[in-house]
Order: sequence, then structure tokens, then C-alpha cells
Amino acid sequence: MRDQCTRSKTGGRTLSLQPRELQEVLDRARLQQSDEQWRAKYGTRAGVEGTIHQAIAVTGIGRARYLGLQKTHLEHVLSAVALNLIRLDAWWNGHPLDRTRVSHLARHDLSLTA
Repeated sequence: MRDQCTRSKTGGRTLSLQPRELQEVLDRARLQQSDEQWRAKYGTRAGVEGTIHQAIAVTGIGRARYLGLQKTHLEHVLSAVALNLIRLDAWWNGHPLDRTRVSHLARHDLSLTA
């Protein structure tokens, strides 16, 4: 039957089964994810995670540059101000912040076609 399933000479396909309890939990979670109320709640979470990612990527806030609570607090406040200015600039100039991730391969393909 291997010829009908795969072209591999040494390996074949595998089927992994979860224990029944775990599979039932996964099925219920997937069913909940199709609900609009769940999607709205998850959208809020995705926005928060996007803000955290932007703060880390733009300002490097994941690691404090200074020692001491007062200097670290000042660094966090200045980072928040910088993020707000970046977002205001994007809003005022009509350049929305990136909504989705574009893979390196897709970005390269877009640069070749332009």
C-alpha cells in the first residue's frame, strides 16, 4: 500500500492519535473558536500582543538598559511615548501599521515584481 500513499522508499505516513480525553478537549476548543464572540475576544488579545511585539522590536524594551527603578521607569515611559508618536504619525499620514506578517519569501517575491 506504500505506493498509493507516498513516493518515499524508506518511510511512510504515520497517524498520531491523542488520548480520548485530550481529543475531546481539543474538539470543544476548536468549536468555540468558530464563535464570533470568541473571535472578538481573541482580536483584543491579538492587538495587545501586537503592541507588545512592536514595543520590543522598535524600542528594545525587553531588556532594561539602565540599573535602578527610576531609570528603568523613565526608559519605559519614553518607550511608550515613542510608540505613541509612531502610531500617531502613521494615523495622520494615512499609513496603517502592518496588519499581517509577510514571510521573507513573499517579501522577496514582491520586490522582484515591483
